[in-house]
Amino acid sequence: MKATRIIVICLLSIAACVMAYFCITSVTTPIQFEETRTQREVAVIKKLVDLRAAEVEYHHQNGRFTASYDTLITFLKTAPKKELLKEGSLTDKQLEGGLTENKAVKIMEAAKKRALKKNTFEDNDALYAYIWENDKEVKANGLQGFRRDTIELNMLESLYKGEYTADNIDQITYIPFNAEKKQFELEVNNDYKTSQGIRVPLFEARAPFEYYLSDLNKQELVNLIDREQKLEHYAGLKVGDIYAPNNNAGNWE
Repeated sequence: MKATRIIVICLLSIAACVMAYFCITSVTTPIQFEETRTQREVAVIKKLVDLRAAEVEYHHQNGRFTASYDTLITFLKTAPKKELLKEGSLTDKQLEGGLTENKAVKIMEAAKKRALKKNTFEDNDALYAYIWENDKEVKANGLQGFRRDTIELNMLESLYKGEYTADNIDQITYIPFNAEKKQFELEVNNDYKTSQGIRVPLFEARAPFEYYLSDLNKQELVNLIDREQKLEHYAGLKVGDIYAPNNNAGNWE
């Protein structure tokens, strides 16, 4: 009887420990899952923002988005980043008098052509100094100090400040924390038209939850996907939308 009692007590103790373990894990597992998810999504969002910058610049220069990573990577490696260098601004008095930014730019362009017919200049600084000092139309419109130049910069350096180079820019396409090296799902809709008939090219880049959380607790992942689908949300992170303009926003913003 004594031995039986000891066995029963041991079994009850084991059962109590097992129950305590499951009680603890039922609380800690969701917490750990959400903490890891939050940490990983910082990196995933960073990549999506980088992809958005590339697509927006491609659209700016080509009038459309691209669903081809080969095309996008080649563009980032070879195309210059064009930026407008601005110096000086129009006063309220000039604007009230009918002088617009476009008119001012045209006046300056005409002045540059006149100056280049008469002289040669070491650089643009010398050219503008001459125009501001000598061109009658520029002086008549009060455009001394006004300057607009389109300059060409290195695309990768301009967009990513040295984070990517020609050797590693292809890494922008891969979803972090994915052993299979899955790429972000990329789609475009360059023929979308608004109710007014205006064409608005659209793009979308996506990272499903299962691509970057697959090695975590399976039940928690299933619960997360089910929860988002019931709310009619995309089950993952994405930027842009191919069905409606959203200013290329991310679904976390």
